Amino acid sequence: MADPLKIDIQSEIGRLDAVLLHRPGAEVENMTPRNVQRALYSDILNLSIARHEYGQLYGTLSKLAKVYEVSDLLVRVLEQWKPRADLIHRICVAEDVMPYLDTLMGLDSAELARVLIEGLPARVDTLTSYLRNEYYALYPLYNFYFTRDAAVTIGNQALVCRMANKVRMRESLIMDAIYRHSGAFSCSVTDPNLLPESSPVIMEGGDIIIAREDILIIGNGVRTTPQGIDFMIEQFRRGNPHGTYHILVQQLPSEPESFIHLDMVFTLLDRDKCMVFKPLIMQANQYQTVHITIEEGNVSGIRPVSGLLKALKTLGMDLKPIICGGSHDWDQEREQWHSGANFFSFAPGKVLTYARNIHTLEELDKEGFEIVKSADFISGKADSIVYGDRPCALTIDGSELPRGGGGPRCMTMPLSRRKVDW
Repeated sequence: MADPLKIDIQSEIGRLDAVLLHRPGAEVENMTPRNVQRALYSDILNLSIARHEYGQLYGTLSKLAKVYEVSDLLVRVLEQWKPRADLIHRICVAEDVMPYLDTLMGLDSAELARVLIEGLPARVDTLTSYLRNEYYALYPLYNFYFTRDAAVTIGNQALVCRMANKVRMRESLIMDAIYRHSGAFSCSVTDPNLLPESSPVIMEGGDIIIAREDILIIGNGVRTTPQGIDFMIEQFRRGNPHGTYHILVQQLPSEPESFIHLDMVFTLLDRDKCMVFKPLIMQANQYQTVHITIEEGNVSGIRPVSGLLKALKTLGMDLKPIICGGSHDWDQEREQWHSGANFFSFAPGKVLTYARNIHTLEELDKEGFEIVKSADFISGKADSIVYGDRPCALTIDGSELPRGGGGPRCMTMPLSRRKVDW
């Protein structure tokens, strides 16, 4: 077995060396219009098209970095008796399916990994189970291809997230087991899912942006509570007992649902550029930005500031905003809905995005980004552009994947990045 990868994430834009992905599988189609809302989707997906689109993301990242896959690492965990038993017990308790524990433990590792992701059909052998009228005992993990949300890598730490919706809790339990027991990674692990069920501590990875070694930006909205942010700050300050660090908290609207995470309205593209949804990030509104300062391991100040971009500028990050959707309000709303602000950077000035958001791409073009189809890079036609010095945006098709409510950043969990020369 190869030596474990040391988790090392100090920015959003450092050149990517390793990433964790999960290809969408049968779990995506194991839903109907009746349960699509429970799945946290706005529509049902066509799996064959979603897989084709995801193949462009996967193929691109495979040329750029080492790719780890959730399902492979999960099998490695399940092949070890104690980690398998601990994980299955946690899942059965959390999802109230203890009668299925022996069934699950009796499956071989590959089949068990499949069932934990794609779902376990319920036995209909009692009146209670019959009247419950549920096809699944363990629901499919419909959202697992959004690997960003269930755990966050900050420095050499893996913070397992405590998800806002119970239907996604199993994702976090699996990620905790992978980081601890797959043998693939070297890092410390913190899991707030051990807190009491009534705890208000909630956080998801789409709300957490590592702007620079000393700056975290965290969204406070429907998926990340103030208590969740306080929990993260406590872990962060303990892990960084020396020096000065800054936490910028950006409040988010509770609706529409496309504002689900901070990375749906703000992402970093380069050392000096960012993608923004203008009405929230650049215009006056009721949503606060709060600057929290940590000095020598202690919180030394909490104060309101006049907007995220201004706060970053005072900290030495003078970012030029590129507007999601361009200059017209109508296009801004439409393209933000389709994850037009959700970019994944694989190197400074090198980003992944959806091809469908044409007004956003036009804004990137004006700022000197060369627009390249991912298929052309995968085939080798665009290597000179992607590996060159100019900024570029690689586009993937996005008719089905955005229906799940996320973009390229949501679908990628960076594990190791090179240091940025600021």
